[in-house]
Parts: sequence; C-alpha cells; structure tokens
Amino acid sequence: MTSTHEADVLFAALIDAVPPGADRRHSQQLLRAAVDLVTRRPSTLDLKIAAAALEEMGDAFEMFSHSRGLPKVTIFGSARTKENDPLYAAARDVAHHFAEQGWMVITGAGPGIMQAGMEGAGREHSIGVSIRLPFEQGANHIIAGDEKYVTMKYFFTRKLMLIKESKGFVCLPGGFGTLDETFELLTLTQTGKGVPVPIVFLDTPGDPYWETVHDFIGRQLVERGLVAAADTGLYLITDNCEQAVREVVGFYRNYDSLRYVGDTLVIRLQQAPTEGQLAQLNTSFGHLAGSGAIHATAPMTPEQRDNDKLALPRIAIPAAKHAYSDLRELIDLCNTFVPVQDPPGGVT
Repeated sequence: MTSTHEADVLFAALIDAVPPGADRRHSQQLLRAAVDLVTRRPSTLDLKIAAAALEEMGDAFEMFSHSRGLPKVTIFGSARTKENDPLYAAARDVAHHFAEQGWMVITGAGPGIMQAGMEGAGREHSIGVSIRLPFEQGANHIIAGDEKYVTMKYFFTRKLMLIKESKGFVCLPGGFGTLDETFELLTLTQTGKGVPVPIVFLDTPGDPYWETVHDFIGRQLVERGLVAAADTGLYLITDNCEQAVREVVGFYRNYDSLRYVGDTLVIRLQQAPTEGQLAQLNTSFGHLAGSGAIHATAPMTPEQRDNDKLALPRIAIPAAKHAYSDLRELIDLCNTFVPVQDPPGGVT
C-alpha cells in the first residue's frame, strides 16, 4: 500500500499544478479525495466508476459553461412517444414557447419527447445530455454533433446535469426513467437538497396521466402520512402548454435566488418588499422564522465576499431549514408583489 508520505508528496505535486485564480480550497478538497481514493487500493470496478463519473461530469461542466446566465428549462418524457402522438405535439409546442422567450431547452437528446422538445426549441436553443444504452440510438438528428451536447455513461451523473442547470421543469408522460427523474426532482425539492423550482406535469386533454399519478400520491402517500399534503403544491398539473410556460417563467417574476448564510435563509428579489408586504409575509409565513421574523436585509458578509448578486434587494428568514413546501408558497406570494408583464411570444 502507498505510504502516507508518498500520498502527501503526490498531493503536494498536484496542488502545485492548480492554475492561478482557481478555487484553491475546493481544488485541494477534490485532489485530496482523488489521492486518498487511489492510495486505498480500491477494486478495478470502483476505480472505473469513479474515473468515468468524474470525467463525464467535467465534460458536462465545460459544455454548460458556455451558456451560463441563460435561463434553462428541462423537459422530461418518454423516448418511445411517436410523432403522431398528441404528447409529441405538446412537447414541441411548450419548448417552442420557451425558446421564443429566450430560454434554453434541455432534454435527454434521444427520440420521442426529447426530440419533440428540440424540434420546438430549435437547435440554437437546445441542449442535450444523453445516456449511452445498448438498445437505444444515440442523439437525435437535431442535436447530434452540436457543441451543446454531451453523452454520459451513468444515469446518476446524467440526472445531476439535467437538474443542476435548470430553473424550471416540464414533465411529460413516460416510463420508469421519466418517473425516476420526476420523483428524484420532487425529492430534492421537498427535502431542500435542491433549490425551489417550478415543476409542471404536462398532460394532454383527455389523457390524465399525471392526474392519475397525483391520485396515487394522494391515496397512497398523503393518506398514509408518507408525504405531507402540502408537498403536492410543489408541482402544477395542466394540459395547457401556455399555462405550463407561465408557471415556469412567472416563478421568476420577482424571485431571483436564495442562499443560506449559516442558519439564515437569504432570498434575493427583483423588487424590495414594502413594510406592508413584509407584514403580510410574517403573517402567513412567520412560523418559518422560529422566534425571529422575516425582515429586509443588506447583503451579508459571505455574499459580499463572493460578490453574490449584491445589487438585488433581499429578505432574511432565520432558521428556515424546514417546510420547503411552505417556502415555495412564500416565493409565490413574493411574486404577487410585482405586476404581471406580457412577455415576448404572447404567453401571459
């Protein structure tokens, strides 16, 4: 086994190779983890999994780095949906509406719903993150060969990239894979491991796929106490493409982002709340603040250090690390504090 001294020498050499300006603390953490893994002499399979996962995450990070700052929506749905299926047309139409408003559309880059989404968005507004499977074709013809396309070996790294970069999600009917993606997204949002995001379950008229899923959630999960009834507010079910777009785009009408600073949740907004609006927030959601109160705040020290959206007004909620369905409702209330504006493309 490699000695501790040899591992330290290797680690020091790797750290010396980190380029100036890189995030040195996290670079050290990553390199130390890699050195520690190698020196523990894991099995060949373990090394292959770790190496492949890290390599393909690096490829995806690089691919997404060229579209930072552009809003993105991910569309989930079946690869088996045929072009004459109304669901295919719905995916194409909803993606077209997003592209008209300047949003990038991310899909799994395969056939079916994924291809329909890219048809609607067009190649310029499409991003593909595909999975290598032995029984399915590669990227669809719209995104194949594009610089905004990456392929991955593992589902867990692919799901990370499909979720990490997006500000909103539209889920159309699908099989095990679609349900897996959808319920992981709900789990991340429900538990606070992911940031609050708008999630739309899109059906077509007369085909209540998601209404049936919602009924299952109510009868089997809510009634058994396995999830809270309020957790069903984390998603919207609709069979209207324009309403789906309004739900996603409207989520950012006033809300911008959030960040935890210690035990305090800081929510950044486009427009500062008035005293009356703060009072309204405390009346409806003061329980999130424990013994404190929801209040306006200046950028906190860690935000200033990171130059993190310093121009935006913000509110602070002490100890708000629970009740994430309530947090979603609080954001919805903040969004009512600014008037609705007609966006480009006619979706209001």
